[in-house]
Amino acid sequence: MTTKEIKKIARIAGILYLAIAFLAPLGDMVFRAGLIVPGDTAATASNIMASEGQYRLGFVSDLITQTVQIFLVLFLFRLLKPVNKNHAALLLVLGLVGIPISMLNELNQIMPLLLLRGADYLTAFTTDQLQALVPLFLDLRVHGVSILYIFWGLWLFPMGYLIFKSGYIPKILGVLMIIAGCGYLIEFVLFFLFPNLDASIKMFTFWGEVLLPLWLVIKGVNADKWEERALESA
Repeated sequence: MTTKEIKKIARIAGILYLAIAFLAPLGDMVFRAGLIVPGDTAATASNIMASEGQYRLGFVSDLITQTVQIFLVLFLFRLLKPVNKNHAALLLVLGLVGIPISMLNELNQIMPLLLLRGADYLTAFTTDQLQALVPLFLDLRVHGVSILYIFWGLWLFPMGYLIFKSGYIPKILGVLMIIAGCGYLIEFVLFFLFPNLDASIKMFTFWGEVLLPLWLVIKGVNADKWEERALESA
């Protein structure tokens, strides 16, 4: 692989990572913002149906995020494979396994639309009953996302290790990725064991997931060191 190709892979990985950082919050912070009214099922149902197109855009943006994640994992695998093939394979598996689970979890977003559009097979239920089910599925999605913190956290450990050992990406970025992985796992534990605790650990541990893609886009990698590691692992 040429120096130009190596740097291209690194920059594409960085761009994909930044794209996910941009796309991931769109659903909750833009398209669904203001539609969900806590404690008011009727208002929530009314908002969703009145802004159905906007609500569906949130669903689509979440699926696009997961699709981009597939390519990100593949490019990072190619970038870090020369360091250690076994750890790179672990990164690949952990990075990909959560994606189909995440996509299936997003079906909980579609359920409110199915419930509220008045299909014939739902005529046995009253309007109030159907509206009462809407927050249930929205809550199920939140719980599903929290379960996914396991995979989002675990795949950062082999990535952080490979970056730390690479020699062609700064070691500190590897350390920060491992810290970010710990943040996701702690968030998972807090959500399910201490549901009344209003705290977000990952808000303080996410820096690696910002600095790494920026580094890959702006600085790239040391191509000579990459080639050395590739020859050693051949």
